Amino acid sequence: MDNLKNGLDYRKAGVDIQAGEATVLAIKQKVRSTYNSNVLSELGGFGGLYKIDKNLWHQPILVSSTDGVGTKLLIAIMADKYETIGQDLVNHCVNDILVQGAIPQFFLDYIGIGKLEPAKVEKMIEGIIIACQQNSCALIGGEMAEMPDLYEDEEFDLVGTIIGIVEQEQILPRPKIKPGDQLISLPSSGLHTNGYSLVRKIVFEQLKLSLDSYIPECQTTLGELLLSVHRSYLPLLKDYLTDPNLSGLAHITGGGIIGNLKRILPAGISAQIKIKKSEIPPFFHWLQEAGKLSEETMREAFNLGTGMICIVDNEAFDKYLTIPEARCIGELVNQNQIKEKVEFIQEC
Repeated sequence: MDNLKNGLDYRKAGVDIQAGEATVLAIKQKVRSTYNSNVLSELGGFGGLYKIDKNLWHQPILVSSTDGVGTKLLIAIMADKYETIGQDLVNHCVNDILVQGAIPQFFLDYIGIGKLEPAKVEKMIEGIIIACQQNSCALIGGEMAEMPDLYEDEEFDLVGTIIGIVEQEQILPRPKIKPGDQLISLPSSGLHTNGYSLVRKIVFEQLKLSLDSYIPECQTTLGELLLSVHRSYLPLLKDYLTDPNLSGLAHITGGGIIGNLKRILPAGISAQIKIKKSEIPPFFHWLQEAGKLSEETMREAFNLGTGMICIVDNEAFDKYLTIPEARCIGELVNQNQIKEKVEFIQEC
């Protein structure tokens, strides 16, 4: 028996079940704050239950998306700040289903971590809860996996899955996308969740900066710039989703404007983008100069200040310019008029 007392157990192997249970208990009440009458289960079950309200939907189509926040996690670790990445995660996922016309219903998160520190994980989940509340999305479940053989103590990964609903007749993009449609840009709040691998090479390896370094061109610190929360466009666009003059939406993530806009353009139609240098936020100019980056690299890696693009009928696009900070950045043309699927014309 003495040999058994001195033997291995799960905690000695690096997995603290009690810490996981304590974390769930600490967040349970806060998670309930995201619930609505459609949530039929409690946190901690084998699965989350969610009812589709038949009084609200006639031909509901489920829209799903899974995503993470990439190496922005490393910035959070450096800053020892974990609330914002939870918001990044939810808002990124919300935008990804928004482009198909979907309204978010519920969310699930996954945290894989080297050493489960309840206070740290609580901060991550608090950020998720904040964004779920802001987007009227119920957090109905998730998973925390402590894996010391896979991650170092401070390392972790954060992933989310979102489910939304769109009426079948309102699915975006619509088949009516055509030459002459206008491209309306909605501003990003910064890098959002893309381009961080390149940015880290520039600011930490080449320039030897810290998160406390002040960037005069942007009048704030590098840490504030890098941890700026990915914006959700649901509040701005929710009332426009059923507008027949809205033909499509493109969430500008990895691949930039060119890589994401062409994902929704039908055969035979191309886009001409015209953005003045003065319309690109100072941080992107600073990054380009500091890293000696080509225009091609900038367009491929970053959103350049545009987080969402609306494709709108030429006869009705004026009302989209009433959205705060919205601006027209181009139009659709016949593909035989230009060489590329998306042609980028940067003006002085």
